[in-house]
Amino acid sequence: MPGIRLCTAALWLCSLVPAAAHQGVVRFGGLPVPGATVTATQGDKRLVTVTDPEGAYAFPDSGGGVWTLRVEMTGFATLEREVSAHAAVEWELKLLPLAEMNAPAAQAPLAAPAVEAPPEEIEAAPSDGFLISGSVNNAAASPFAQPAAFGNFRPGKRSLYSGALGVTFNNSPWDARPYSLTGQHTPRQAYTRAQGTVSFGGPLMIPRLLARNGPELMLNYQWTRNRGATTAADRVPTALERDGKLSQPATDPAGGAPFPGGLIPAGRISPQARALLELYPQANLEAAGRYNLQVPLATASHQDTFQGRASKTVGRKDRIFGEFAWQSARSDNTSLFGFLDATSAALLDSSIHWTRRFTTRTFATLRYQYLRRSTRVTPYFAGRVNVSGLAGIAGNNQEPANWGPPSLVFSSGIATLAGAENSLARNQTSGVSGSIAWSRYSHNLSLGGGYRRQQTNLLAQQNARGAFTFTGAATGVDFAGFLLGIPDTAAIAFGNADKYLRWSSWDAHFTDDWRAGASLTVNAGLRWEYSSPVSELRGRLVNLDIAPGFTAIAPVVAAASPRPLIRADRRGLQPRLGISWRPMPASPLVVRAGYGVYFDTSIYEPIATRMAQQPPLSKSLSAANSPDHPLTLANGFVAAPNVPANTFAVDPGLRVGYLQTWQVSIQRDLPWALVGTLTYLGSKGTRAQQQFLPQTWPSGAAAACPQCPAGYVFLASNGNSTRQSGQLQLRRRLRSGLAGQLGYVFSKSIDNAATGGRGQSAAVIAQDWLNPGGERGLSSFDQRHVLSLEAQFTTGTGLRGGTLLGGWQGALFKDWTFATQVAAAAGLPSSPVWLAAVRGTGVTGSIRPDYTGAPLYNAPAGLFLNPAAVAAPAPDRWGNAGRNSIAGPSQFSLNASLARTLRLNERFSADFRLDSANALNRVTYTRWNTTATSPQFGLPLAANPMRTVQAVMRVRF
Repeated sequence: MPGIRLCTAALWLCSLVPAAAHQGVVRFGGLPVPGATVTATQGDKRLVTVTDPEGAYAFPDSGGGVWTLRVEMTGFATLEREVSAHAAVEWELKLLPLAEMNAPAAQAPLAAPAVEAPPEEIEAAPSDGFLISGSVNNAAASPFAQPAAFGNFRPGKRSLYSGALGVTFNNSPWDARPYSLTGQHTPRQAYTRAQGTVSFGGPLMIPRLLARNGPELMLNYQWTRNRGATTAADRVPTALERDGKLSQPATDPAGGAPFPGGLIPAGRISPQARALLELYPQANLEAAGRYNLQVPLATASHQDTFQGRASKTVGRKDRIFGEFAWQSARSDNTSLFGFLDATSAALLDSSIHWTRRFTTRTFATLRYQYLRRSTRVTPYFAGRVNVSGLAGIAGNNQEPANWGPPSLVFSSGIATLAGAENSLARNQTSGVSGSIAWSRYSHNLSLGGGYRRQQTNLLAQQNARGAFTFTGAATGVDFAGFLLGIPDTAAIAFGNADKYLRWSSWDAHFTDDWRAGASLTVNAGLRWEYSSPVSELRGRLVNLDIAPGFTAIAPVVAAASPRPLIRADRRGLQPRLGISWRPMPASPLVVRAGYGVYFDTSIYEPIATRMAQQPPLSKSLSAANSPDHPLTLANGFVAAPNVPANTFAVDPGLRVGYLQTWQVSIQRDLPWALVGTLTYLGSKGTRAQQQFLPQTWPSGAAAACPQCPAGYVFLASNGNSTRQSGQLQLRRRLRSGLAGQLGYVFSKSIDNAATGGRGQSAAVIAQDWLNPGGERGLSSFDQRHVLSLEAQFTTGTGLRGGTLLGGWQGALFKDWTFATQVAAAAGLPSSPVWLAAVRGTGVTGSIRPDYTGAPLYNAPAGLFLNPAAVAAPAPDRWGNAGRNSIAGPSQFSLNASLARTLRLNERFSADFRLDSANALNRVTYTRWNTTATSPQFGLPLAANPMRTVQAVMRVRF
């Protein structure tokens, strides 16, 4: 692209231009500071200069070696550092406290004495009371003064108020056509996306009430209106399959013989299956058992956000600062089946801060926060059509709010029939925190703590309509079992819809930032965090009392238990240590290292939600089809006496998991304004969550305890993880308008925890309950190689770049910014899955296949994985394929942007920006289908978006 070629050419030209011996830019708040005094010393040599209107300075004749540079400006803290020759330096000034600003020691050389002002006027215009060499004061301390001036520059009167207007808009004509997984022509779906922003800020002045010194306000409003569509591809039953004609031979469970001609008689097709088949769309492609349906999915979202901030200084020592945010969001999403589910959410977030400065080195802060969030999900069928009742499906919840079909899952890759669950959640958090900071000699000490009270009020069912899974266990073909009305597993959970969860959190910390010497800084601290296990307002939580060896179980209700269902874990001490060391004072080499411990105290809420949906307080079922408990579509959700009712239990001694991290980095300044950093980062997770199914065995193996209860998931905290990574970063500081950064990360992450199993459920269940450690494999986020490049070039920057260019040439050439971001990474791993029920349970998805020895990635034409490399696990053992053992597709993206700032006058400026994502329009897949029982095994599940273009316009005043 032109922007990329221009950036490359500019980088080459800049490398040919020798830099001045010493140069730099002085800024405050990102803006250039003219008139700052810069002094360079080396032994008995001393050079002095001042910054120009662009905040830049230079010592072209300083020569080589290491010089000490000092930047001074009245009202600001003095900055000093040692700098090597040919190194551009960026300085960021910091305002002094008011007490130090008025003291004689705070006045810099070459500055006139400060003009005294009444105490109440010090904050109003602290910069009007001093002179800079080459400037004019214009009686600034007088109410009749002219505007402050520098040299011959006389700016107009500035407004007390500022604001901005912005709009972002893009639609489908600017974008590329979406990629088609089916290979068929995919029309570009029309959409519109618009976002607007309005902000306004300044002092609040009310005549005769707040005529002066009112609080500073900042108000901001944002709105978003998006309407669009995406393209989805999947497999649905064909016309022949709907009539009972199957492409594979199926076994008649009534006699054990195959159906003649592979045709299921029309009289054998269950009425429930016929009713549910009406919800499936007709195939619109010929795909020979692969994707045969491609449809657009409409989406719409509206969002409004209002934010407000106010601050007020009271006296000389106190400051009050408050924030308020309100957000309303609505969205509609259409599924493959045409179901339109609606979601609405509202958020209220407010906080107030009070800061008191006792001395120039001691101050305290106090903060209170109140947050309230509500979310409502309304499924398509809620209050509209009782699908289950009309189909003759019994046992699930058929209240109007939960009307709809049960979920249908097929092992052969037929699209899953599913919809959203009706829910209303209202969450609330109140918290107070405070801290005291004290600066003493070379130590900056901080001590603080906080308390939060949180609640979740939920009106929802976990699985009110239920779910059927068809694996072909009864008929040899999953769809044949569906037509006959014989599911292989059934699961349901409803009752006790209203839940009122409560918990509290405490934290405390102590930190010492110690300047141990001119070349060594040590930051050490200790933090303690504790979050109580979640309780239900009426004690409606259920756990299982489990006998040793998982030989017997009994439900325990919190309201009737003398002991807590989960014991509190208060061992949350988290030491932190960090150092920054410059081995040689005159060297730009800096070594940094750190170590820390971090606890995950947010584990209890999702556990409590599952404990609230258990018998005897509600109905739950997870069972497989068997002679003792035959399942049908009509009565598959009816509980049986020989099937355990409870489906979940947690270890009462569950421990809070924690992560240890350690890091070492070496940073050094390099020629041509470059900075190189080499980093090693390691981490180790302990007490991670694990899930397994007690007393379960491979399909052909003898059970060690046939009478022991099975079918429930047990959660423990015995997992662990480890990650090692090396990072290399090369950054170019902004110089002559060009800045950039190149980074590379090589890492490896391994764990055996219950989270993060791509291709399985959100919470992975161990395949072998006697060996949860056997789940150890690559983490789902393990990305072995990551390469990133960011580059930005701005025209009209620096003397050589044309900053002094004026007239029509300056108006045309200056203030253009070209930027690009390039990212390339290895694929994320996925687990191969053999979709079959674990014997004695209704759980599917935890069994993995066997690897046959055939090359996995030597795939036939049209596939990316070889189906011959996987097979059904041996009948007497679990599958030997490792968790997350399939490497996903590589990732690549290139984004580009073009921006221009237009300075209309002293008060108004306009920003224009054009952004392009995936500018090269390159196809990259998200991940492969790794379900070994599906004919789509080895096909991509989805592709990342193709090129999109977005325009942004903003006006500031």
